[in-house]
Amino acid sequence: TVFRLRERESWFDVTKKTSLDVLLTNLIKGNLLPSALLWITSRPAATNQIPAKCVHKVTEIQGFSDAKKEEYFRKRFSDQSLASRIITHVKSSRSLFIMCHIPVFCWISVTVLERLFSETDRGEIPRTLTEMYTHFLIFQSSLKNDKYMENYETKLNEYSKEFLLKLGKLAFDNLENGNLIFYEQDLTENDIDVNEASVYSGVCTEVFKEEYGLYQDKVYCFVHLSIQEYLAALYMFLSNSSADLLKTAVNQALESKNGHLDLYLRFLLGLSTDSSKTLLQRLLGPTETSSHNIKEITKYMKEKIKNNLFPERTINLFQCLNELGDNSLVEEVQRYLDSGSLSAEDLSPAQYSALAFVMLMSDEELDVFDLKKYIRSDKEHWRLLPVVKNSRTALLNSCNLTDKHCKVLTSALRSNFSPLRELDLNNNNMKDSGVKLLSAALGDSHCKLEILRSVLLGIPNCKLETLRSVLMRIPHYTEEIQSHLFNTCNGEVILFIGEFLSLSLCRLSGCRVTEEGCSSLASALRSNPTHLRELDLSYNHPGDSGVKLLSTVLEDPSCKLEKLKVDWCDLTDKCCEVLASALRSNSSPLRELDLSDNDLQDSGVKMVSVGLGDSHCTLEILRSVLLGIPHCKLGVVR
Repeated sequence: TVFRLRERESWFDVTKKTSLDVLLTNLIKGNLLPSALLWITSRPAATNQIPAKCVHKVTEIQGFSDAKKEEYFRKRFSDQSLASRIITHVKSSRSLFIMCHIPVFCWISVTVLERLFSETDRGEIPRTLTEMYTHFLIFQSSLKNDKYMENYETKLNEYSKEFLLKLGKLAFDNLENGNLIFYEQDLTENDIDVNEASVYSGVCTEVFKEEYGLYQDKVYCFVHLSIQEYLAALYMFLSNSSADLLKTAVNQALESKNGHLDLYLRFLLGLSTDSSKTLLQRLLGPTETSSHNIKEITKYMKEKIKNNLFPERTINLFQCLNELGDNSLVEEVQRYLDSGSLSAEDLSPAQYSALAFVMLMSDEELDVFDLKKYIRSDKEHWRLLPVVKNSRTALLNSCNLTDKHCKVLTSALRSNFSPLRELDLNNNNMKDSGVKLLSAALGDSHCKLEILRSVLLGIPNCKLETLRSVLMRIPHYTEEIQSHLFNTCNGEVILFIGEFLSLSLCRLSGCRVTEEGCSSLASALRSNPTHLRELDLSYNHPGDSGVKLLSTVLEDPSCKLEKLKVDWCDLTDKCCEVLASALRSNSSPLRELDLSDNDLQDSGVKMVSVGLGDSHCTLEILRSVLLGIPHCKLGVVR
């Protein structure tokens, strides 16, 4: 149920009675039973009103994967031949198959296709989203109670049409505000009598549901937001005769910051086609509809695609063109792809956006998406950023990305169906504002990112405090920190990295780490010794004293560091005694040590040799100690 936390009185006494809404809001605030764990199940429209500071974890029922989509269809039918035909049809329309991740849409598709595939004339099988929903409402409107059939058939048809338009007005009026839940007052204002309507139309019982809220008050809702969006579009299409209706709707959808009008626009445009108008006659009976110039609105949207739009709005315009049966831009790009001679510079900005659409509509996810392959001199390659959502690994390093591009990336990170597990943002200029956007997305419950490369040291103009907020929000934490930009890792940076040494791999090669940095790393390892497996400090200046500090940590029984690289670190024999002590320790986990290209001399090698000969030494790989150490006699090496 929708409620407002700030308007409820504070309540701290668990021994006294109060209303349910006051109890619930004070449980959420933590005023009552502050140590209790409270799990609230509700619709997004309601739960989004709970302040973020009161929410510790978000769980969500996710939709169907591709395999689950097929499993759903097969379980719905005992006739597997029918199931196979329906699956084949749904897969033939990529937009329909993608929508099937929503369980309700699978149910709608089954309801429609089972009936149509069972009929002799199958010429009307829906191929677009709009056609599918129109067929669904045709079917639901025909579900009349047998006892009313004989005397009320004419009235049934009339009332179904009237009721749909009333529901459509309710849907449209509340779509802008994102309202999903309605009360009896809302229905009264729209002249809707649900009790009477339920007698006449299956639309009421299957599309518009009655539930109970606080105090057992009745509340009403559409079974899914897409039903509300379709009915809102149907109402506007039938009630608004303006010649600029479609253009106005396109502009409104493009101005939306969260895309809440995207599907509404697709339905509105889909309803304007001749095939949809024919279907509407079956749904509503003889109905006068406005005529809209499809060629004109198609041209208008193609002009919009050329503009500097937010990529997801551009992708939706391609979906809209698909509803109108125009795939010319996509076909142009597909010809380039089929010829094998695709060049980024050959494509127009609109075709570049079409390329993103083609890659997103692909049947298979991309293993690796490397944006550098598509870089253009005019920097239009950012139009391909939505493809990140369909990739397991996204290599966006050195692509001239800025903070304004982070909004697109956050969409991919928040997608609960994105396969994205690795993201490389090295050598871009995201700034604090961009990293803050990424940070919010990384904390989303849907984000499954495992490796975030160079967000720590590879993004210039970003404060450590901002970067700290990034790692604090990664649900699984990054597995790797690395930098190839030769930044100066002073004590502050190393201490910052140390906060997150639940990482398994830390590569700081060439980062000018000094004794100060090694001291901070050693301190962090003592505080959190159980995760880090590999530490690369090659090409740095830790000094003998810095390596001594790290060697001491290796003797800690809790330390799990298995691989240490300190090659090209200007080390001398002064650090070898402590290193040898670590090798002799029966608790040292070290399996691989790289000392190549240092100046340990004979005395240093002798000390290391003693450690290697100890029965407790578990070292398996000692790199370049044979030929990579200058000033060392072969007898000592032997």
